[in-house]
Amino acid sequence: MLNAWLSGFESLLHFQEILFLAIGMGVGLIAGAVPGFGPTTALALLIPLTYGMQPITALALSAGVMGGAPMGGSIAAILLNAPGAAPNAATCLDGYPLAQQGKAGLAIGAAASANSIGGIIGTISVLLVLPIATQLVLLFGPSEFFLLGILGLAVVASASRGKMLRSLVAGTFGLMIASVGYDQVTGVVRFTFGNAYLWDGIHLVPALIGLFAVAEMINLWIQGGAIAKDASNVKITRMWAGLLETFRHWPTVLRGSFIGTIVGAVPGAGGVVAAFVSYSMTVQVSKNPETFGKGNIQGVIAPEAAINAKDGSALIPTLAFGIPGSAEMAVFLGILVLHGLQPGPLMLIQHQTEIYGLVWALTAACILASCIGLFLARPLSRVTLLPSTILVPSVLTIAFVGSWALNQTIGNVVVTFAFGVIGYLMNRLDYPRLPIVIALVLGDMIERSFFQSMMISNWSWDIFVTRPASLILLILLLLSLVGAPLRSAFGKGVAHLRRTAP
Repeated sequence: MLNAWLSGFESLLHFQEILFLAIGMGVGLIAGAVPGFGPTTALALLIPLTYGMQPITALALSAGVMGGAPMGGSIAAILLNAPGAAPNAATCLDGYPLAQQGKAGLAIGAAASANSIGGIIGTISVLLVLPIATQLVLLFGPSEFFLLGILGLAVVASASRGKMLRSLVAGTFGLMIASVGYDQVTGVVRFTFGNAYLWDGIHLVPALIGLFAVAEMINLWIQGGAIAKDASNVKITRMWAGLLETFRHWPTVLRGSFIGTIVGAVPGAGGVVAAFVSYSMTVQVSKNPETFGKGNIQGVIAPEAAINAKDGSALIPTLAFGIPGSAEMAVFLGILVLHGLQPGPLMLIQHQTEIYGLVWALTAACILASCIGLFLARPLSRVTLLPSTILVPSVLTIAFVGSWALNQTIGNVVVTFAFGVIGYLMNRLDYPRLPIVIALVLGDMIERSFFQSMMISNWSWDIFVTRPASLILLILLLLSLVGAPLRSAFGKGVAHLRRTAP
């Protein structure tokens, strides 16, 4: 195991890998600082640019983006109360009040150190769990993979507070789209309407570029103006004092990192859940909960530590099972597939150098981004003032050209545009996009594993309850579907009792 760690580290010690890691980190910082852009959109735009790269180089570039974006997002959240990515919304709760008090530098410094520590803890968890994950994956059969895929969709739906039904609808729509094209099991061509391009199904990369990059640009173009209207809040002071605040509140850092590690390993839960769970737990155990939301530095430290710890542990389900732990991991899965790295048991065995190289690259990007973010906080914040008349045409050009360049076909451009419209409508109608992404990624595995399970069991449903692992997954699936409505009903009942109590 130590040899695998060292070989992964050595694979990064080349000029090309270091260069692309730095480039990815810079892109991540900027993408994180632009509200609504985030690492998912940045990765989707960079997918075509990785075509032709060596796998380790593409992984270094991707890790740089994922490691740099949280720091950029925290800067936008603190300075302008506009989170660069959804998980950074938790940072706004206390980060922006600190900025209003003239303590923006204090908050940014605390976010930077919490990011680094959380990233290191997430890395340690991955290094310890991946060798065990190899053994666990080898025990999984078709029935387990089928239930695991369904569980991933159910977890996403249950994690969308107040939107469970909408998440299930979006996931079902994604499964319908994933069924387009040639069926590997039956040999039937479905829903192609005579179009040869659709024989291979809906291509994942053009769909992701449309769903995130194009959708966000359509939204920005319709709103008009600049992303941020006012530069008066950009006041950066006392950043180094903020670094020390993290070490003064080390239980908060450890708790947030632990929560981020656990939540990140749950397929589909993502950084939003990790950040808000960490924030909520910190408020609950605090001796002064009334100070949160008014500028408590622990309200910045807790979510930021969880966000970066999540990035490391989210690699576990992505690499071991092919189930993305977050939206950016879903896009990252497309990069793996593009470079012939198929997640699953064989990847954990045959590509250990690339895997551990990715882990080390993610850690390095996280630490370096925190350091650079301290020095570049002010110019990065200016990106949010870029007018839409400049930003939108630039991003759309990159998106459509990149989509076409994947295999030089106009069909990719059409798919990107169509999914851009779908993504925009889902945003306007308040439908989460993560379920449709996970359904697109998992749809083929779910269908294939189901048919394999049925053929193995001679078309008997008993296979899903007679195998211990399948039974455990089935119970977890039922709990995830029933648990969310029960928690909601219980919460409403308690609230009603409090209102009616004398």
